[in-house]
Amino acid sequence: MDKVFFTYKIPDEGMLLLKGYDIYGNTEDRFLKKEEIIREGKDASALITLLSDKIDSEVISSLPKLKVIANYAVGYNNIDIEEARKRGVRVTNTPEALTDATADLTMALILATSRRIVEGDSFIRERKFVGWKPDLLTGPSLSGKNLGIIGLGRIGKAVAKRAKAFGMNVFYFNRKPLLSQEEERFNVRHMSLEELLKSSDFLSLHAPLTKETYHLLNEKRLSLMKPGAILVNTARGEIIDESALIKALKTGRLAAAGLDVYEEEPYVPQELIELNNVVLLPHIGSATSEARKEMAIIVGRNVAAVLEGKEPPNPVV
Repeated sequence: MDKVFFTYKIPDEGMLLLKGYDIYGNTEDRFLKKEEIIREGKDASALITLLSDKIDSEVISSLPKLKVIANYAVGYNNIDIEEARKRGVRVTNTPEALTDATADLTMALILATSRRIVEGDSFIRERKFVGWKPDLLTGPSLSGKNLGIIGLGRIGKAVAKRAKAFGMNVFYFNRKPLLSQEEERFNVRHMSLEELLKSSDFLSLHAPLTKETYHLLNEKRLSLMKPGAILVNTARGEIIDESALIKALKTGRLAAAGLDVYEEEPYVPQELIELNNVVLLPHIGSATSEARKEMAIIVGRNVAAVLEGKEPPNPVV
């Protein structure tokens, strides 16, 4: 019987799809170290992983029976894809389940930063509120403002749809622009990256992490952004040079930022924590109960398909 090893327990909805296999794994509320994954997973045919698990060439080469790595995430930059391909190990992800949840959170961050929600909450808790004032915690409205989206994939398109409901003008940058019919469907217009940075009142990141997108927003590109613009990142922390972002926020070049991901996650620089013009979230883009359950179901389907000798529904390799 094939063994399925999970590095961290996922919702039961996914596990139930694998009840015909020998399922075992980490039931503690902690992340496993690399050596633990190697030791415990040595007889596993399937490995269910989180984005926080670094499944590098050493891990993959140390699991001789491995047939599939099912990542409980849409991203897969935690896995050595080339090593998996070389060894004939399938890699799968959960690309569709978290689209709406992440798009909703993106809009929540846009609203929280522009309307200074977290500052307002602290203002009340610190007993500073003495009455209504014309200039108390003012921020920009969304209607009529330009939203720039870097990476108009599933989540980017879902954000564009939501932003339109707020009366925003939506522009985007992709290496490969959409077909004109699709641009008309989502009512968006393609721009060069430089043009997008210069014209966006709000900028939202939805690109995958690759060699090309690592530190895509460095000090030079951040300096191109509109003075007073707001930056939101629910994609991958490494897309932004965090030290350059901190500088831009401290100098006022950027009015605010909303972050759900970080460059050296889970570490968050103290300088970011001390800034009151940043909303910081603990990587909860997909954190709705519905999305997390659906992700588990997709993981279960992917694992079952590979172990049954079939093509998985959501292959990466």
